[in-house]
Amino acid sequence: SSFLSRHFDPEEKKTPQKVRERATKLSIIISKIHPLPRGFCYQRLLLPAKLTVTRRHSAVTTSKAYLRQTMAVAAMAGGVDSLSDRAAKMKEALLKSQTITENVVSILGSFDSRLSVLETAMRPTQIRTHAIRKAHENIDKTLKAAEVLLAEFDISRQAEAQILRGPHEDLESYLEAIEQLRKNIRFFSSSKGFKSGDAVLDNANTLLAKAISKLEDEFKQLLVSCSKPVEPDRLFECLPESMRPSAGSPANRPHSHNHSEQQNSNAEAASFKPLVMIPPRTVPLLHDLAVHMVQSGHQQQLLKTYRDTRSSVLEESLRKLGVERLSKEDVQKMQWEVLEAKIGNWIHFMRIAVKILFAGERRLCDQIFDGFDSLRDQCFAECTGNNVSMLLSFGEAITKSKRSPEKLFVLLDMYEIMRELHSEIESVFSGKVCAEIRESTLGLTKKLAQTAQETFGDFEEAVEKDATKTAVLDGTVHPLTSYVINYVKFLFDYQSTLNQLFREFETGGETVSQLATVTMRIMQALQTNLDGKSKQYKDQALTHLFLMNNIHYMVRSVRRSEAKDLLGDDWVQRHRRVVQQHANQYKRTGWGKILQCVSAQGLTSSGGSSSAPGESGSGSGASRGLVKERFKIFNVQFEELHQKQSQWTVPDTELRESLRLAVAEVLLPAYRSFVKRFGPLVESGKTPQKYIKYTAEDLERMLGEFFEGKTLNEPRR
Repeated sequence: SSFLSRHFDPEEKKTPQKVRERATKLSIIISKIHPLPRGFCYQRLLLPAKLTVTRRHSAVTTSKAYLRQTMAVAAMAGGVDSLSDRAAKMKEALLKSQTITENVVSILGSFDSRLSVLETAMRPTQIRTHAIRKAHENIDKTLKAAEVLLAEFDISRQAEAQILRGPHEDLESYLEAIEQLRKNIRFFSSSKGFKSGDAVLDNANTLLAKAISKLEDEFKQLLVSCSKPVEPDRLFECLPESMRPSAGSPANRPHSHNHSEQQNSNAEAASFKPLVMIPPRTVPLLHDLAVHMVQSGHQQQLLKTYRDTRSSVLEESLRKLGVERLSKEDVQKMQWEVLEAKIGNWIHFMRIAVKILFAGERRLCDQIFDGFDSLRDQCFAECTGNNVSMLLSFGEAITKSKRSPEKLFVLLDMYEIMRELHSEIESVFSGKVCAEIRESTLGLTKKLAQTAQETFGDFEEAVEKDATKTAVLDGTVHPLTSYVINYVKFLFDYQSTLNQLFREFETGGETVSQLATVTMRIMQALQTNLDGKSKQYKDQALTHLFLMNNIHYMVRSVRRSEAKDLLGDDWVQRHRRVVQQHANQYKRTGWGKILQCVSAQGLTSSGGSSSAPGESGSGSGASRGLVKERFKIFNVQFEELHQKQSQWTVPDTELRESLRLAVAEVLLPAYRSFVKRFGPLVESGKTPQKYIKYTAEDLERMLGEFFEGKTLNEPRR
């Protein structure tokens, strides 16, 4: 088509010779054409040429008409001769052109029949060529498929050789061989058309099962070889410096009540070093082994291997630390000092176990079972469950043992550590599988809170109903008073803990006021008990001295502690007035009788006949005999008071001096006045020193020996 359009251009003037040459070329080209696709028509090649010739013929016809018109115009113009010659020549040229055109049309027409014959002859060749091409394509596809199949067989043989050698020599190559074998199995499973494909698959699956079995053994061997119990020293190295034991294990650090909430907050903020449970270079290998085992459906075998190995390692680590499983009976048999030390150690163990040991195990599980969340949580829960239970069993035994007041503070210590570790436990034991462990720790926290609250209530009741018959003979501070006050002081060391504990069971109101209310009730219970104990004294003066000493001790202790902020100044001032009241009552009952001896009342004789002349001179009518009797009675009573009350005790120096001063302010002025007024009556008689045995200075000196708590055999100062 392109050839014809180039060589039969209607605008180009062509000679018959050129037309024949180009027609010859066209014939040669057509004869050399290769077989074309079936259904192709060669006549289509001639369509542009036919159109071109037709257009040319139309142009010749048009030229003739134009020539006739030109000749007619020329005839009219008179140039007939010259135009006639030209018209004749043009006519001759047009005739030749028409002849050539008709010849070409004839030639092209003959091409139609020749091409039809050629097309019919070439059709079988086209069909055979198409079939050969298809066969060639099929052969290429078959060869490529055969190459892929042979490559898979080669891979299978290489993987089999590596697997038969085992994982010991080169674990990474062994894992790669397993992965290649898996791809091989997937290939043959998706290509069911191969002959003997089932046999190949069976062989590959059998080989894979053997490989995974060897992987299980390798995982177990590698895990066991790297899993060693953690020595206590390694655990202590992970503690902050302030928490590390000074020497040996924490068992060498007996627990004490030197508690402060600042220490507790420091424990929460302190930085704990992470514990490396297994050498870091081994963890990626264990992870790769675990991945292949999971992909092969061996989760249960993997879980059992990990649980059995790591659980025993954790248990042995705790035993080396000093953790032991104790029952309620074991706890009940222990002496208090031993039990208190074990509770202190248990608090230390809980912090180490949760923040170091179990946290390290959680990190190890996360690394080995990365990508398998449910299996990771399951393995961690099963390898730590029994160990957590062993730790919590001691706390459970404490809550079930017999309650006693001294246990309150260790219960609060245990409650504190459980509260401190709560967020850590929630983080380490996260996930649905660990829910039971979280619930058991929360349950112990609530039991400790409940037991502490009940012990608190028991203490209040025990203070009020304390029936100790042991009386303090010297009227000093009763042991119950000092015990209760120290108890209350310790309570305020646990103020935030108690507030939290009250919130666990609050029914409304502020926890601060609730703590104040409880403290006031304890103080009131103590006063009630002291009132009862004071009735054991036959001497009323000693009764009031006893109450004065004990209530003063309560007031002084409250003023010097945090209890003052909670109980308030009103409580302090009210009880200071109570102390003063008992001091006044002591003076009235203890010194009222002896003060009557140095008063002028009753010394004046009614008749005076019994007195010798001059006996009543300076005494304003007083009888010398009555005055002498008064001095004798005063001496006896003062000596009795001195002997008795120098054995009594006022332990507070300030209170003791103020009480002596209060007695001196009443006694000494009265004695001086009495001696000054009635002394001359005695001094004028025989042996006046028998009656006036003491000067005011002697009395003051002897008053300085009162309330010292001296024994009977102790000499005077």
